[in-house]
Amino acid sequence: MGRRWGIEGIPSYSILPSIAGGLRFSFKIEALNYKEIAAFCPTLSPEQLSLVYGITGGIPHYINKLGVKDNIDSALLENLFDTSSYLFEEPENLLKQELREPAMYNSIITAIANGSSRINEIATKVGIDSAHCAKYINVLLDLGILQKETPVTEKAGRKTIYFIKDQFFRFWFRFVPRNMTAITSGRIERTYNQSVKPYFHEYMGLVFEQMCREYLLNYADDLPIEISEIGQWWGTDKAARKEVQVDIVAAPASGSEYIIGSCKYRNEKIGVDELELLKHYASVFGKGTKYHYFIFSLGGFTDQLLQQKDHVTLLTLEDIYR
Repeated sequence: MGRRWGIEGIPSYSILPSIAGGLRFSFKIEALNYKEIAAFCPTLSPEQLSLVYGITGGIPHYINKLGVKDNIDSALLENLFDTSSYLFEEPENLLKQELREPAMYNSIITAIANGSSRINEIATKVGIDSAHCAKYINVLLDLGILQKETPVTEKAGRKTIYFIKDQFFRFWFRFVPRNMTAITSGRIERTYNQSVKPYFHEYMGLVFEQMCREYLLNYADDLPIEISEIGQWWGTDKAARKEVQVDIVAAPASGSEYIIGSCKYRNEKIGVDELELLKHYASVFGKGTKYHYFIFSLGGFTDQLLQQKDHVTLLTLEDIYR
């Protein structure tokens, strides 16, 4: 079972190949990356483009259905937070069409959207045992709706977590269920500025991390290492007796130099304290002999941090869109 795409780039979750003109065929059109969607929305700012990417996951069909011209808020109110719109019905329709127990899958995705990430947490939230929960999760993994992740450089095991890979599903399940009363009663336009818009920066945190990894893999010039593996890393800071999480760890194809990165999708400028924290996290990670520090920021950097450019690479959202 796998996520399949029609000729027009319309996503479906059909198990069987498509049939046209008596010929059987099946092919997948990949979603666009964060930079490629600018072709669909050439007048939007980098921040607006990043949000369109975070909502649609770069799927051309969803970008077209969202229909952003110059205002994302009005596009969302008209084309997603409206019961008669195509995007409002899309996730639930796909689950109903392709799965025998859509309500259970719906509950699992909702649990993950609300912060549960490990099998036992998800199972407890849904009210089933972990073994049964794992079977449902495996189906969602096969469909490309979920993805599992293990800390970079480590093998799958107890640290494995699950998250919603499909950005459109993640956005829908993050904002639609909790605003369903306002949407179905036609009051969402009144509540949108309190119940939806203030949470975009929080929602975009994981999206921005993905964008920054895509930048390092596809667009960055003169990186200090050849990247073999990239992702998150998390582990225990034994001295502080707490778990720490590093947004980006890029492992080398050979050698023991690593890129350690931080991604901040917020308006305020990032200061020297973030670089010091990143250095500490690198010491907790502890697998390299040399570390190259990268900090990505929506809101820019303080003058004090800019003076540390010899020790860290600083990139804004505008920088990664150039």
